[in-house]
Amino acid sequence: QVQLEESGGGSVQSGGSLRLSCAGSEYKYPICMAWFRQAPGKEREGVSCISWSGAYTYYTNSVKGRFTISRDNAKNTLYLQMNNLKPEDTAMYYCAAGPVYGLRSENYNYWGQGTQVTVSS
Repeated sequence: QVQLEESGGGSVQSGGSLRLSCAGSEYKYPICMAWFRQAPGKEREGVSCISWSGAYTYYTNSVKGRFTISRDNAKNTLYLQMNNLKPEDTAMYYCAAGPVYGLRSENYNYWGQGTQVTVSS
């Protein structure tokens, strides 16, 4: 059983930055990880994913050039550096872990509880 815990959310003004972290329990097999987000009244959206080695990353179009995903497998930790934040980035952010690379929710079978990001204009 993989346990995930997000941290680093908060409230910032438009143009600001935040760094999200997701601490996981020890992984018993190579695992892909991702960040998803869900705003009130909207469906959950895949933001970014990263392969086990970190060699492959993918971003949804709306965050390309602003967000950077990374991982430290020695620390079992996933990161999301978010720069130039916009009000439309406001959402609950979740990290997820699973065996299949990609931004489909079905690829992930372990989820954190989420951390809130609020961006004001």
